[in-house]
Amino acid sequence: MASAVHRRDGRQEPGDRVTQGRPRGGGQKCSANSRVYVERPVHDELIRLLVEKTEKITIGDPIPRENWLGPIIDQKAVDRHQKAVSEARRDGVVYTGGEHLSDGALSRGYYVEPTVVGGLDPSHRIFQDELFAPFTAIQAVDSLDEALKLANGTIYGLTAGVYSEDPNEVERFLDEIEAGVLYVNRRAGATTGAWPGVQAFGGWKGSGSTGKAGLSMYYVAQFMREQSHTVVD
Repeated sequence: MASAVHRRDGRQEPGDRVTQGRPRGGGQKCSANSRVYVERPVHDELIRLLVEKTEKITIGDPIPRENWLGPIIDQKAVDRHQKAVSEARRDGVVYTGGEHLSDGALSRGYYVEPTVVGGLDPSHRIFQDELFAPFTAIQAVDSLDEALKLANGTIYGLTAGVYSEDPNEVERFLDEIEAGVLYVNRRAGATTGAWPGVQAFGGWKGSGSTGKAGLSMYYVAQFMREQSHTVVD
């Protein structure tokens, strides 16, 4: 899913937030942050922070608490990740990661390095397809207009997030982004973390079928029929 980072967010936290939003669960959750659109004046600094944070991620058996990233599901997932890495190297830049890890203890499982790429044409299929792997694509933009256009330019629309200290930008993002679950300045993850029973969860476009969301306090009511009672004594 997509997130946008704007020059008016003066904090360093987006680097942490974007990092947490993709590799968690091996990038194999539907709301994982796979695309990031960042305004050009802060692009290089965000890349630096993402690379720094990503390279500190410990990979291995997920049972020990010190390992933050475990394996992905199967060889097909590894192949999908490696194909995307090859395309990014050919058509853009791999800033960090990209390797299939198979030495030592990592030979028993499907381990890949969390990967950050960029320098691609915004229409590249890496920005269009869901990889379900720890893989994040970064695109520099010149304005919120461009970020919204690119973020909305896919068949998917499950989750999205924005980082900005400008309330007008935030309001416009919430009004115009085409996704069902939205986050603003969320520290624990750019595009993921809805609480079942509290926040509705559902997608638009190819990420849903009815536009109706589930798991909120109004969920059960969607399956009920309305009935009006008028009683005169």
